[in-house]
Amino acid sequence: MSPEALALIDVDGVLNPHGSAACPAGYTEHELFPGELVRVRPEHGPMLLRLAARYTLVWATYWEDEANRLLAPLLGLPRLPVIPCAGPPGSGQDKLIGIAPWVADRPVVWFDDLHSAAAHEWAVSRSAPTRLIHVDPVGGLTDVHIDQALMRARERS
Repeated sequence: MSPEALALIDVDGVLNPHGSAACPAGYTEHELFPGELVRVRPEHGPMLLRLAARYTLVWATYWEDEANRLLAPLLGLPRLPVIPCAGPPGSGQDKLIGIAPWVADRPVVWFDDLHSAAAHEWAVSRSAPTRLIHVDPVGGLTDVHIDQALMRARERS
């Protein structure tokens, strides 16, 4: 039996599209942190749950446990495992420092708007199937991204 596949989910730029000045259609703004608006699209919950038949959903975000506490209830998501990220945003430390040992040899799809050069090198060097799915921080996660991940899962079957 092959190891369980993981879908790594970033928040800022993926579920919270911060790349445009105006709030994109379909999103609502919530003040989840004092003085900081977070854009939330309720449809992201059901979109991500489509992946749950093929992947274990995992937070891979600097939000860490705050993603479960603040965002998951707005999206109708259950509590998800959290990969501890190596340092705060802007620290110069790559999320990969926490992700690589956490995922070990499991197949991975990773939704992020900022995959580093090191993440791309890691992805091609792994023996386990690995797909980095870039999400545009202007529009956020779409059905096209979900379909890419599901297609990857079917290829592994």
